[in-house]
Amino acid sequence: MEVSYHGHSVVKVKANGKTILFDPFISENGNTDLNADQVEADVILLTHGHNDHVGDTIDIAKRNDAQVIAPFELATYLGNKGLNAHPMHIGGGHEFDFGHVKFTQAFHGSAYTEEDGTIVYTGMPTGILLTVDGKTIYHAGDTGLFSDLKLIGERNDIDLAFLPIGDNFTMGPEDALTAAEWVGAKQVVPIHYNTFDLINQDGEAFAAKVKPGKGTVLEPGDSLEL
Repeated sequence: MEVSYHGHSVVKVKANGKTILFDPFISENGNTDLNADQVEADVILLTHGHNDHVGDTIDIAKRNDAQVIAPFELATYLGNKGLNAHPMHIGGGHEFDFGHVKFTQAFHGSAYTEEDGTIVYTGMPTGILLTVDGKTIYHAGDTGLFSDLKLIGERNDIDLAFLPIGDNFTMGPEDALTAAEWVGAKQVVPIHYNTFDLINQDGEAFAAKVKPGKGTVLEPGDSLEL
C-alpha cells in the first residue's frame, strides 16, 4: 500500500483499490501540495472536530460520495450536513470493506467553529488505528503525552505511526520522542508542525533522535510503501 503525507495532519492511504484520507485540512493549509477541489477519496477518517482537521471534509465527501468515519458527535454533525457518516468512539473497532478501524483516546479538545463563530461540541478527540492488509497505521491525532500510549504500543503491532510534534497545542518534539518509544512503531513520521509560525519545528532533528532507522520525515507530497 502507498501512504503519503500532505502537510499538517493530512495523511492519505491507497490500498485495496481505495483511497483513505485522514483529517483533510487542505484549502486553508499553506503547507500542503493538495488541491481540495481535486482530491479524490473513498473514505475520510477524522480524529476530532477542530477546523484544522475537519478541513474540507464536507466538500470532498459530497463530491466523491465518500464515507466519513468519525467520533459519534462529529459524525452526527456531519450526517446532518448530508454526509454518509459512520459514528464510532474511543475503544470501539469496526471491520469495513477496506480494512479495520479502531478509535483510541487522545488528550486534546474537540469543537467545530461555524462561519458565524458558533462553536459546536463534537465529542472527544481521538487517535485512529487503521489496519489494512495486515499492516497497522496509527494516527495519533492531536494529543499531549499520556501514559496509555504504552498500552497502545503493547497491544498493537504498529508498522507506521504519525505523531504530532508542533508543541503549543499538542506534544512538542521531546514529548513526542517519549511517545515514539512507548508506541514502539517500526517507523515514525512527525506531523502537525510548520503549518503556521506557532508550531514551527525541525522535523529532521526530531526524526534523527528517534531510535536509529525508525524516524522518517515526509515533506508534503512524499510517500512510502508499507
